[in-house]
Amino acid sequence: MSEQELRTNVEIALQEIRPYLEADGGNISLVEITEDTVSVQLEGACLGCSVNQMTLKNGVEATIKRHAPQIKRVIEINGITF
Repeated sequence: MSEQELRTNVEIALQEIRPYLEADGGNISLVEITEDTVSVQLEGACLGCSVNQMTLKNGVEATIKRHAPQIKRVIEINGITF
């Protein structure tokens, strides 16, 4: 998969999960993709949410891996690694 195809697949995954975040007043943005890692930034209500780590692991990371299986981890830019 080319770098552009990978980025497109990750963006598709984020579009799939975004409505759930927006429903709770949050959002997510792609920061960068390096090798097997996707860096994202949580926004809005997601920043202070007590379940944002679970959302990243079970929602965002799982959805990204379904669209781009070569991705091994998703990190939030504040340094939390999953």
